[in-house]
Amino acid sequence: MSNTHFGFQTVDETDKARHVRGVFDSVAPKYDVMNDLMSGGLHRVWKAYTVMVANLREGSRVLDIAGGTGDLSLAFSKKVGATGQVVHTDINEAMLRVGRDRLINKGVVLPTLVCDAEKLPFPDNYFDVVSVAFGLRNMTHKDDALKEMNRVLKPRGRLLVLEFSKIAKPLEKAYDWYSFSVLPRLGKMVAGDDASYRYLAESIRMHPGQEALKSLMKQSGFGHVDYHNMTGGVVALHVGIKC
Repeated sequence: MSNTHFGFQTVDETDKARHVRGVFDSVAPKYDVMNDLMSGGLHRVWKAYTVMVANLREGSRVLDIAGGTGDLSLAFSKKVGATGQVVHTDINEAMLRVGRDRLINKGVVLPTLVCDAEKLPFPDNYFDVVSVAFGLRNMTHKDDALKEMNRVLKPRGRLLVLEFSKIAKPLEKAYDWYSFSVLPRLGKMVAGDDASYRYLAESIRMHPGQEALKSLMKQSGFGHVDYHNMTGGVVALHVGIKC
């Protein structure tokens, strides 16, 4: 049996998905509120930039992986219009249900399905854009997931990976204090769950930094990869172009 990390813990590979599911089952009801509180609303700016970089047109096909509460799916749907398609997916049913209900409340009906990014149920060369926002770090086999994303993209299609990354050195101490002292307390007060938010902070530290993720994307079949740091490297948007 092989081991992998779940935050700072070491767990069996086959068990990681269950642990991650437990975290997101717990945080789903308060996920949007906590996102605003944790980031001071900046997550909306990061996502808006991602939508701009996607450069979608009427009729484009988009796959939103780890789409959760539907922020990006909603924004993408406005860009692709009636002739386009946005598929809203997540491995976590509780998160997906919150997102689906939110989309419907806004008058947007999209294909919404539970699926594992490491085994995508879509044909080769189908989508113009694939996005994964704040989800890649929770995947057990990131390389397998990235290869699958590459497979379902059309040639010259683009992958957008929006994820927490390695913060600029002068900000490290303040960021660590916020992540491990403030964040779990905030989670306890608002969502009644400090452990899940401690995991989220740990999972960020275990995720590959900007250059390491760029290399991993290239190894997974993307011909050109670039990244854009935001908020001092708190997050980075990696853009990979399929050959």
